[in-house]
Amino acid sequence: MTWSHWQVPPFTTSVFFVLGVLTLYWVTYNWLISWTHTRRINVTDETVNTWYGLIYMIVFVFSMQFLITGKSDAWQFMNFELIAVTFCAYFINIRISYYLLFPIGIVFMAFNGTLGAWQSWAHSLTLMGFFIVLSTIHTKFQGRRLVPFYYFMTIMSFGGLLWFWMKLKFGFTWPTLLHEWAYLMIFEALLYMYVSMISHDSQIKLQLAKYASHDALTKTSNFAAYTEDIEYLFNRSSQNGQALSMMMFDIDHFKHINDTYGHSIGDLVLRQVASTVQDVLTANDASIKFYRTGGEEFNILFPNYDVAATKPIVDEIFSAINHLEIPTKDDVITLSISVGVSAITTDDKAPMDFYNRVDRNLYQSKRHGRMRITVG
Repeated sequence: MTWSHWQVPPFTTSVFFVLGVLTLYWVTYNWLISWTHTRRINVTDETVNTWYGLIYMIVFVFSMQFLITGKSDAWQFMNFELIAVTFCAYFINIRISYYLLFPIGIVFMAFNGTLGAWQSWAHSLTLMGFFIVLSTIHTKFQGRRLVPFYYFMTIMSFGGLLWFWMKLKFGFTWPTLLHEWAYLMIFEALLYMYVSMISHDSQIKLQLAKYASHDALTKTSNFAAYTEDIEYLFNRSSQNGQALSMMMFDIDHFKHINDTYGHSIGDLVLRQVASTVQDVLTANDASIKFYRTGGEEFNILFPNYDVAATKPIVDEIFSAINHLEIPTKDDVITLSISVGVSAITTDDKAPMDFYNRVDRNLYQSKRHGRMRITVG
């Protein structure tokens, strides 16, 4: 920003303005993600990131440009536009087809009334290359030691070329070009540090959320996740009449396995069972939800399934686990499971009513010799 527009030191104003715009993006984006999760809207975080990030930055850039379109100092907001491109291409890695960049550039030039200026075409094509290279660095080199070097070399190279096109178009002096180029590098360095800090905090929060809802040993969802999901699915089923079934199983004689072979083998058994069940569910229907709800107890929720519809999958899980063999140092452990299955009914007034009925069916399987399925 410039002294003429703000009447305050431009660099200081620019820093706070850029950080404010980016902070507003993160706050609104996180609210939007939380909103979609709460309402269980069938849209991925990546899709929200792509479209919201693109719309947010386009509105930001066009709003800034609207203030100076057609003026002799229209170049003075370009660093903000470059920061917006950097943010979209590198930091939030918006995944749009590269051929869509060209029409966006055409619209922007038409908005500025510069379609007839060859420097504007050179600037737009360079800007597209800038976006593509930054996106490639994020995708191909993320996590490598030299990625900050690639980032800053890209900013320096493309930034210098982009400001050169602006010098040719507007005729400002070389010292002005160098001044704005240096400002760009400082802004991009601050952006890199700021977003890296925010991203680090976000990753920690994601890890904590994952630990809160997942079982560390088997990598399945845990009882806390089950409680949240059954509440939502039960209410949805009660209100809309949608089918909902549950399978509950535990590993037969698991205490004996732990006592005989040790807890390390017991943990191996749990991991193998969970992996086998997850493979079956993935091959059948990704919407089916799998949980470890106790020591050797597991629950599976079947949204939109009645009991008859669950039978092929339940039978496949039952057969797969009953054929599992776990080798030990001196022996081979042959596994079996006992299973209870039921569907929600109009008599169920709360999720616990549903759970208890499935649990009773599991108990019946164990009472009558184990390694069997009880449906009711």
